Amino acid sequence: MKRNILTILTLATIALVAAGQNKPFITRILDFMPAPGQFVNDLPEWDEGDTRDDVLERVAELICGHEEERGGTTRTVVADGMVSLGGFGGYVVFGFDHPVVNVPGQRDLQIFGNAFQAEQTTTSGGSCEPGIVMVSVDENGNGLPDDPWYELVGSEHNNPLTQHGYTITYYRPDPDKTAVRDPAYAFVTDAEYIRWTANDELNPDSVAGYMPKIAFHTQSYWPGWITEDQLSFTGTKLPCNAIDESGGRGTYFVQRFYDWGYVDNRADFDYTEPYDESLHAGLNAGFDLSQAIDADGNPVQLRYVDFVKVYSALNQWCGWVGETSTEVAGAIDLHPDAPMPEPEPDPEPVPGDVNGDAQVNANDIATIVNIIAGLEPATPQADVNGDAQVNANDIAAVVNIVAGTAAEEY
Repeated sequence: MKRNILTILTLATIALVAAGQNKPFITRILDFMPAPGQFVNDLPEWDEGDTRDDVLERVAELICGHEEERGGTTRTVVADGMVSLGGFGGYVVFGFDHPVVNVPGQRDLQIFGNAFQAEQTTTSGGSCEPGIVMVSVDENGNGLPDDPWYELVGSEHNNPLTQHGYTITYYRPDPDKTAVRDPAYAFVTDAEYIRWTANDELNPDSVAGYMPKIAFHTQSYWPGWITEDQLSFTGTKLPCNAIDESGGRGTYFVQRFYDWGYVDNRADFDYTEPYDESLHAGLNAGFDLSQAIDADGNPVQLRYVDFVKVYSALNQWCGWVGETSTEVAGAIDLHPDAPMPEPEPDPEPVPGDVNGDAQVNANDIATIVNIIAGLEPATPQADVNGDAQVNANDIAAVVNIVAGTAAEEY
């Protein structure tokens, strides 16, 4: 997490082309659950007694866009601030006033953070706190993000140090506990502030630890509206990217950037200008929905998405700058008025393909046998010969199809 982040952020604006078109900015916040962190309860602000709904309203005030009159012109403000997602797993879920269309061959979303590169560093980085993007389609039509999520692949997806299915659990700190001071770091007010455990398969020494509390942020790092004593998050954990260039004193950490595909990882490209790969390759130019994969890592072809989720993808502590935590400072649909693509037509059924695997073989015969025996429900595909019955005649029809196919191949 960067200090003085509000002084770093420059809010972007774009001209609104015409009234009545889809709004390019975030219009709704569907969920927000930060992991513990030094800016939790500050970005957004939480007051004693505030509920989850109160917090969601404040998140919306910070990262939803709006229109305003400026110099006689109606313009669109992408965001008025930012939110911090805390340590690994902390997330925000948002949506637009329309589905975001997957435009072939183009980036579809831009999600803003506050990453920057330090000129004095000896490495390729500065303050880079990468967050992973997930997307979802409202398949059940209930307006809620309760359908399957798909990850947008970034440059480190196949890095051998990247851990998929990483789970971390944080434990509520006891407000009456005695703070543990660390003589090596004067700025640490409690070295054993928030305990955590994780299923780190690559680093046996990192299956448990603590998030320290630092002198610059004295409020509770535990989300104030959460009553549970434990918070667990599961996702893809990226390799740690921080280097202590102060010689182990913890006073100058540099967080290296990854090549592409993460929020708050590189400085954001000014999307109001034409993108030039040769000039802007070092910037975050946005996200392509064609990079989506399912929970098993298989590519998914999405025509559009309804919901977007960003979560912090690192579990590391960087001295006086605290834990690495992704910040989100608004987002836009890069093609808000792109026409909705037509769905792909259903493939023509293959005669004899009873079990729907696009092949005709002994497995289809077995399926018909199970249907006749009452072990599986009858389906229209099982009536292979079209006599409105499922019986031995359909088995014979499949046998003939298989025999005919085999004869043709022979």
